[in-house]
Amino acid sequence: MQKHKAGVIIGSSIGIVILICAVFFLAQYFTGSGLFHQPGVITFADNVPAKQQDLINSAFNNAETVAELDQNVTISIKTTQTLEAGENTLLYSILVPVTDFYDSINSISTEELDNYKLISVLELTPNQKLLALDDNYYLDTLDSGAIFEYLVFEGLPEDVVKITTLIQPELPEFPTHDTVLTFAQTGVTALSRGMNAKLTQVGDATYFAENIGEFLSSFDLTHTSNESSFTTLATDRNICSKPQMIDVLTAIGLDIVELTGNHNQDCGDQAALDTLAQYAELGIQTVGGGATAELAAVPLEISEKGNHITFLAYNISTGGYTLDATPGANFYTKEKAQADIAAAKARGDTVIVDIQYYECNSYDNTADSRICDYANSAAGDQIGLFREIIDLGADIVVGTAAHQTQTYELYGNGAIYYGLGNLFFDQIWWPGTTRSIILVHYFYNNQLVQTRIVPTIYDETMQTRLMDSTDATTFIDRLNQARPRQ
Repeated sequence: MQKHKAGVIIGSSIGIVILICAVFFLAQYFTGSGLFHQPGVITFADNVPAKQQDLINSAFNNAETVAELDQNVTISIKTTQTLEAGENTLLYSILVPVTDFYDSINSISTEELDNYKLISVLELTPNQKLLALDDNYYLDTLDSGAIFEYLVFEGLPEDVVKITTLIQPELPEFPTHDTVLTFAQTGVTALSRGMNAKLTQVGDATYFAENIGEFLSSFDLTHTSNESSFTTLATDRNICSKPQMIDVLTAIGLDIVELTGNHNQDCGDQAALDTLAQYAELGIQTVGGGATAELAAVPLEISEKGNHITFLAYNISTGGYTLDATPGANFYTKEKAQADIAAAKARGDTVIVDIQYYECNSYDNTADSRICDYANSAAGDQIGLFREIIDLGADIVVGTAAHQTQTYELYGNGAIYYGLGNLFFDQIWWPGTTRSIILVHYFYNNQLVQTRIVPTIYDETMQTRLMDSTDATTFIDRLNQARPRQ
């Protein structure tokens, strides 16, 4: 009787175990878990291009370690016009609007996008013109002015992490403020004569930079070609600057001063030497001039954010250069330029060459003369000289003597800007001398990727400001019309 009872108990226990196991396995079968679990798969929304699908599948399937998904993950694409951060997204493309190098337009609206070509920002070259989008210039902001394309992942958080961890290394790196070097070049600065008189009226030299200082200070490097030394000998009639005028240069965040001008010794060598010492004290680097001919000839080598530039500057105009132990500008010879450029190219640098050339003197008191828009409007063969410097290997050649802005062109393997015009000066009587262009160079991965042309203007207030967009477009078109055609 006891044996029979024990057998019943054992049989019941086995039955219960079998029942539990059956329920357990049936639950796994119907839920697709446990022994019956099928790994999740990647599915793509219709808007994911085949190229991105192949990249994702390849990264996932060829991983060194198996990355099995618990559940299905769906991947789609979304686009924005501002850079966004998201836990379940990866930025895979940045598209920017471009046009022809000589196009006069600077900015387009979102509604106009379909009329312009979009390219990857990683394909941008100096021979194209990057356009601002809704007044946002991508290389300035890096978070707007472009079309940002993202991969969007929907699934279990742990599955999303598995996929994004594998895909991220396969995606390109995009520009950041730590890798893009911005360099603003400006034209003639001569804080003298009538500006000295104006300073007496306003009392504060930063007055002249009120409308342009913030813009120029926003770049990593800011340059100007200053033609006057700071001295107590400055008057309302000479091209020398009152000592307070140094505040104009600090107000624009000046980093590099070019000294190729022919007026830096107008108040004597000692004023020039004292000014050089003042630049050094303020941490402003110099190029194209110095305390002696030997020092004036030293190239300025720039290495920042992984970008390497050699900046060369020479004087070939009506004086101001030095050939001995006195201060002055760096005198130009072809042999010197050839050696300097070759040395820079051997280092793998981008080469910018500034030239203090002869001025165009076709000033007109009553009309806006266009004669000086043209290269070769001054003495000598300006076009031939500037092109020759490109042929020697320079990437950019810039004329920094012109008081009236001159045309520009692509030539050979580089670009030439024949004259930038006046950034700061007292020449308010002729329309042509109140305008200038700022060149903003953008470097990334040790390559020049773009030069942006930004027109400026001043009036009888002598306060330089950015030209409004309509006038800027008209002015750029005017310069384009004057470019050399041969």
